[in-house]
Amino acid sequence: MVMLLLLVVVFWLFFIRPQSKKNKEITKFRQGLKKGDRVITIGGIHGKILEINDTTAIIETEGQGKLKLEKNAIAQEFKAEEMAEK
Repeated sequence: MVMLLLLVVVFWLFFIRPQSKKNKEITKFRQGLKKGDRVITIGGIHGKILEINDTTAIIETEGQGKLKLEKNAIAQEFKAEEMAEK
């Protein structure tokens, strides 16, 4: 019984807790998005936020194309200095 409990605790520490922490950070990031931020979508599309609502965002891509996306489709903020290092 003790071994089973120990296994559950280890599983929680190494799998469940880090994933829930990461989900909280992503949610906080998406709530903090604002007009003018440069972002990268889950699909790899780079763009600048033109308009943002509760659940959607309109981004402008290169060539002045506009895309309406769910906020959940935004993966990360684009940082040119990080890309230059790579």
